[in-house]
Order: sequence, then C-alpha cells, then structure tokens
Amino acid sequence: MSDKQVRVRFAPSPTGFLHIGGARTALFNWLYARNRNGVFVLRIEDTDRSRSTEDYIEAIIDGMEWLGLDWDEGPVRQTDRMDIYTSAIKRLIEEDRAYYCYCSPEELDRKRKEAQQAKKNPRYDGTCRDIKEPVSGIDPVVRFRMPQGGATIVEDLIRGNVSYDNDMFDDFIIARSDGTPTYNFVVVMDDVDMGMTHIIRGDDHLNNTPKQIHIYEALGYTVPKFAHLPMILGSDKSRLSKRHGATSVQAYREMGYLPEALLNYLVRLGWSYGDQEVFSREELIEKFSFDNVGKAAAVFNPDKLLWINAEYMKARDPDVLVDEVMPFLLESGIVSDGWKPDREWLAMAISTLQERSKTLVELAGSLRYYIADSVEYEEKARAKFLTEESLHYLVELKKGIESLKDLDHEVLEELFASIMERNDIKLKKLAQPVRVAMTGDTKSPGIFDLLGIMGKDRVISRLENAINSIKGAGK
Repeated sequence: MSDKQVRVRFAPSPTGFLHIGGARTALFNWLYARNRNGVFVLRIEDTDRSRSTEDYIEAIIDGMEWLGLDWDEGPVRQTDRMDIYTSAIKRLIEEDRAYYCYCSPEELDRKRKEAQQAKKNPRYDGTCRDIKEPVSGIDPVVRFRMPQGGATIVEDLIRGNVSYDNDMFDDFIIARSDGTPTYNFVVVMDDVDMGMTHIIRGDDHLNNTPKQIHIYEALGYTVPKFAHLPMILGSDKSRLSKRHGATSVQAYREMGYLPEALLNYLVRLGWSYGDQEVFSREELIEKFSFDNVGKAAAVFNPDKLLWINAEYMKARDPDVLVDEVMPFLLESGIVSDGWKPDREWLAMAISTLQERSKTLVELAGSLRYYIADSVEYEEKARAKFLTEESLHYLVELKKGIESLKDLDHEVLEELFASIMERNDIKLKKLAQPVRVAMTGDTKSPGIFDLLGIMGKDRVISRLENAINSIKGAGK
C-alpha cells in the first residue's frame, strides 16, 4: 500500500449543515492528500433517506467551496450506487458470511430489556444464525456473521494499536428489511470501490472500525490505514453542540469570519507544529503529518478563533476586503442593492479600520459613518464633547475646511495646529468633538485619516449638523 497513490475522502451525511467537526475532518483529509500529492474525494452519504435533503447537500458543498477545500473527484452520492451494495450483500449471504434474520422488532426489544435487567450487554443472541429456510410472511434484515472469540486489532496512525474483543460485538445488521444497506456496510463498499488508502475520520467512529475490518476481510479486500482524529469538546469539556454557540461553518460565515482564519483555527484543534499559531495554506500543506496529531480531545475556544480571525483581518489586502465586506454592508442596510462604490476610496476607508475590526460584521458596522449621509450621536459622547465649549472650535474648523481645496494629512495638521494655538488648547480638546461629529462616537481611526477619507463635502455637512445640535440643545 505504501507504493500506492494516497486516496482519501470526506463523506458527510446530508442531514444538517457542515459542522465544525466535519469541516475539521475534511480539512485533515484535504491536507494529507495535498501533502502527499494524493487524491481527495467528496462523497455524500445519503442512504438515510428520511433525513437527507438536497438543501443540506447544497449547504455542505457551499461550505466546502467557501473554505477552499477543493476535491479531485465527486461529489459521489451513495444513492446512485445501490446495485453495488445489493450485489455484495448477496455474495456474503451465498458465502455464509451473512444471514437473514426474521426476529421482529418487538422480540428484539423484549430481549434487549431482559439483558439490561440482568445487567448484561444488550446484544443480538444469534437466534437466526443457523436458520437455513426462509420464514414466510416476514421481510427479514440481513446480519453480518461476526467471529466468535478472539480479538480484532485496529492499527491506527494516531492512537497506535487498539484491541477489541470480538465478543463485544453482535451480528450487526448490514441491510434493513426494506433492502437498504446500513452505514457500516456501505462505507466499506464505497471505500473499496473508490480505492481509498487511508480513512481519516473522527474518533467517534473508532468503535465501528472492528466491524468494518471484518467486512473488508470477508469480501477479500485489503484493509486501508486508519487515523481517528480526537473529538472536539465545548468549553465545559462535553461534546461540542449547539448549546456552546455556533457550530456550523455557515454560521461563522454569516458572523463575518474569514475562511482562512477558520481553517487555521480548525487545524490547531488536534494538530500542532511547535508554538506556531498562524499558518498560510502553503505552510499547512507542507508541514502536515499525523506525527503531530494528538490523541487527547481538543477544546473549542471561540475567543481564540476570534483572535485568529482578527490577525487575518489585519493582514488582508484592503482591496480584497472590499468584495468580502459588501454582503455585510447590504445585509445591515448600510447600502442598498446596486450601490457601486469607488473601489479605491472604499479600500482606503477599510485600511483605516481593519486593525480594529475583528470580523467582517464589525468592519461593515464601522464603515457606516464613512458611507452614511449622517450619523446618530451616542448619548454619552454627545453630552461630553458636543458642548458650548467645543462649539467655537467646530465653527472655526468648518470655516477652515471650507477654505481648503483638498483634505490631505499635512494641510489638516496645519489647520488643527492653528486652531489649537489660537485657543490655547491640546489636540484632544479639538479632536474628540470632531470625532463625535464625524462618527457619532469617541472611537475612530486617526483624526486626519478620518477627515481625509470622508472628504470635504461630508466633513462640512457633519460639522454643520454637530454645530446645529449644540445650538439646538442650548435653547
């Protein structure tokens, strides 16, 4: 197997959106394939017809594309492959590696309860194991004939050898009474048919692996290599769920996270490379291996994810952020559909805000005061800085601005200096009232950058509004 080209897969069930845990599994498969010049396959495990939907399939594909996890083959759907499963199940029955079971659900439930009352492992007791003739009037299930006694060794690239006593497992069902195959069977058939060399998945599948190994062997197939990734836990050390907050990739996209930041964070949930925290995609591909994947469960920390996203926001090309922030400007109503900004101007505005914007949602919110015709004042800021004392300074500044041709940094600095000198005040006495007049609040980029990007007409309009607000409050 070592000479074969690496082939791995991500095989989600379309019963929900792309989950954080699923995205991490997809990422590790993708990285291993790219690191080894292998093939990454996307497979949709949609045999659960009652819960699988086309909308979820589209959402999973959309999430993968947003994250940049491109696949080489697929998406392949299990429901298109039923003939393969039916043929293999028939073969197992003919070779006495599987058999029909006619036990009713009520009978099985009764036996399960009796075993629980007797404090025994509630497992199928093999009632139909040796029945050779069909029972009329009953649609049977098909059970796989597990070996009795002995042990099964799972050779895992992360956990080493994991041993299971075969007596732990009963003869599990591989086809339901309506003929549809079950997960443990179809996953083996798919992985064999698609030539998978490595099965990289969450460790919640580890206990299924001994069953699958026996199916491989019963059909005469080579067992692939396994790597079971550590579970992702919430902050309370329980399994990550909705009660811990957002758990789907889609949710983080809507919250304004960058895909590269989310990938960077997900790879660090179980994998490390020294003390390095931030990685480019190229670095991840180059450095990834199972040697640095831990066995212990990883704890999902939203604050750490937000920090990483902030780092990516700071380093982003403002021109790229122009396109990325547009959906959030529309969603928040800051701009209307069809708004065509001056890209150069918007990129300049973004460049003054990205250092302090942790997400695209925050960036869009901050851009409001650059784009809107007017601003609403935060009450405490208005009361503290838009006062009778500051009125005179704002009037002087308005007159000065009206006399200027351009609001470049050097000219604005000279204008502010002259007003400060005439009134014997420090910069803060002038800058903070101006900042509130421009943004409605006390926090903003540097005052000269702010005014320069706002432009002469908007600055004058905002100063007039502030001046009128102060005069109106004094009546």
